[in-house]
Amino acid sequence: MTDIKKKVYICRTHNCTIKPSNNSISAMTKYNITEKKDKIAAYRSLVNPKLMDDLKEKILNIILFQKKYKDREYSARKLAEDLGTNTRYISAVVNVRFHMNYTSFVNKFRIEEAMTILNDKRYDDLNMEDVSDMVGFANRQSFYASFYKINGITPRDYKMRAIANRPPAKVHKKRGPKKLEENINE
Repeated sequence: MTDIKKKVYICRTHNCTIKPSNNSISAMTKYNITEKKDKIAAYRSLVNPKLMDDLKEKILNIILFQKKYKDREYSARKLAEDLGTNTRYISAVVNVRFHMNYTSFVNKFRIEEAMTILNDKRYDDLNMEDVSDMVGFANRQSFYASFYKINGITPRDYKMRAIANRPPAKVHKKRGPKKLEENINE
């Protein structure tokens, strides 16, 4: 009985998951509840592991090192064309090797760059739309949604915290002109 508690079951009538107790096992049969099985996505078997590793490196090279994530027009389709493959392979590699979809993958790098910009005092005069444009988002709303999804905080709040956590600027005392001392030894 303890083994059954560890499993997750799905109610086919209501399409919900259930973690059964000892008392509910007989009811599971009555209400069309079956063990939930992990689905193995078809894309995982589309690409052999060697090709997947090669594509992973090429995708990272283009998206991250060539900074194509900044290009809001650079789609999975354009990436596939650049790599001489198709979008299903791109999707398969990103899903399997990076555990996210293409959009989330690209947005991750955009948000990382945005965080760097928001931490840098040289960019304090930029508004959020400027930052959004710099890192490749098509609009401010997408930027805010992605930023919040990754960090659990809005970009504006992140910037305010970054500013508050900066060490105070050093104040240099203004000195008067240096006096030239002449030693006249006669």
